Amino acid sequence: MAVEVSDVPEAKRYEARVDGASGVAGLAQYIRTAELVAFVHTEVSPDYEGRGVGSALVRTALDEARAAGLGVLPTCPFFAGWIARHPEYRDLVYRSRSKVSD
Repeated sequence: MAVEVSDVPEAKRYEARVDGASGVAGLAQYIRTAELVAFVHTEVSPDYEGRGVGSALVRTALDEARAAGLGVLPTCPFFAGWIARHPEYRDLVYRSRSKVSD
């Protein structure tokens, strides 16, 4: 099974398609700023659950965030859990850089 993931910026989400099918097998919605991308919701069609579609979505989205120099705010539980299981991506998790002054 081949999973193809693409960013659809006008819809503010990544979409996964399987074996060239026209229908969306999964999606990951995001909010992007100049500094970070917050992943807010991930959904995989029941027909494709447990077949690597969610992992393909997360890996592609995180790799593209890294390439763009963006931090990642994983508010979606699926993204947060996936990052927790893949320590090589933990460096992407956004940390506020603002300083509080007296």
